[in-house]
Amino acid sequence: MTTNKKNKHIVVPQLGDYRALTTLGVPLVIGQIGVVLQNFADTLMIGHHTTVELAAASLVSNIFILGLLMAMGFALCLTPVIGRSFGQDDTKSIGKTTRNGMAVNTLAALFLMAFYTVFYFFLDKLGQPEELLPYVRPYYLINLVSLPFVCWVNALKQFFDATTDTKTPMWILLGGNALNILGNWLLIYGHWGLPEMGITGAGLSTLIARVVMCAAIVIAFATSRRHREERKAFARSRVSWPAMRSLIALGVPISLQMGMESGAWSLCSIIVGWIGTNALAGHQIMLTISQLFFQFYVAFASAVSIRVSHFNGQHDYASVQRTAWAGCFLNFAIAIIVAIPVIIFRQELGFLFTDSPEVAAEVSAAIFPLVVYQFSDGFQCTYSNAMRGLAYVKPVMLVAFVSYFVVSLPLAYIFGIVFHWRLVGVWFSFPFGLTIAGLLYYHYYMKRLKTHP
Repeated sequence: MTTNKKNKHIVVPQLGDYRALTTLGVPLVIGQIGVVLQNFADTLMIGHHTTVELAAASLVSNIFILGLLMAMGFALCLTPVIGRSFGQDDTKSIGKTTRNGMAVNTLAALFLMAFYTVFYFFLDKLGQPEELLPYVRPYYLINLVSLPFVCWVNALKQFFDATTDTKTPMWILLGGNALNILGNWLLIYGHWGLPEMGITGAGLSTLIARVVMCAAIVIAFATSRRHREERKAFARSRVSWPAMRSLIALGVPISLQMGMESGAWSLCSIIVGWIGTNALAGHQIMLTISQLFFQFYVAFASAVSIRVSHFNGQHDYASVQRTAWAGCFLNFAIAIIVAIPVIIFRQELGFLFTDSPEVAAEVSAAIFPLVVYQFSDGFQCTYSNAMRGLAYVKPVMLVAFVSYFVVSLPLAYIFGIVFHWRLVGVWFSFPFGLTIAGLLYYHYYMKRLKTHP
């Protein structure tokens, strides 16, 4: 691969850039959608058992989602470092980074477990209905125990992804999700002679699936011929505080960025709740629809991060620019593909989730801003991940704060409450925040490129 240090002009993507991103991105898409379908299946299967258990599961999931996203940030910090070493064919550094990355993610798991253990004793202070607590407590504790396995899977997944082996974690995630769904069927409802455990069974199924996925990805790492040299380097390396500290310095901004994004969407849900029950139900449906679309952007943007980290290691910044633009165009194409059926079937989409005409009407009205911001979402996803591939993550906290807390949240209140545009007004705030996020990420990305000769 040739090296080109000239980065003063935009480089037009080539067919090979699209092919490489697609090869990396498709397994990532499949894995991401598998996670979404697992969450959908959990909600559906618990909901068909009892409504009170569905409410309890929803409460616990919302409590843990912020911690899980922030934990993901400490795993994602491995991609640029391992990817840069992979681009330089430096297996020794890959092994060392992976070992220290596992240590960092173990610390993150211990921190989260300590926080959520303390939080457990305040569950009865959250103002939730008393009848939920007998279901919430065991489900909460099972989720608490499973946190380290999630962190370890995340860390090793980034090792495989950064070394372009995206298919291995894809199959492990799909297998784990299938196991979780089977476990739900057995333990929630009590099939095959097993006890009917309801929400506790769903929690145990999730724990078992996470333990099995962790074991599977460790075995894949320990036995893969493709990664023999990296494994030897992993065994020879030692955990060191300087190496961990540099990974933490990368992980903290990414974690805070993801936490602020999640927090902003949660606060928007509170604003929608002020509008009314139908609006809140429609909002939840819109979040489900948008989450499915978002997985495509995240997957191809992650592929951009991987490729950019490789070229960053080779100091090939022309290829960095080609890769980022190719990822941007791919996400724009996905946005167009997504927009067509959504617009055509906007009147029917709500009825996939509800029998209420009023809720379906709220969904139909909010489809237009959803379609509009798909392009901004793909843009900001691409360039935030391009920055991550360059290991330039300090600005992402500021961008996330400005875009979501300074722009989107106030506009959601103004459009939805002050202007009385209701749910559609809240959703019209998202294109503004996401567009500003994309432009700021692009600005910092180009600023970083200009520092290279």
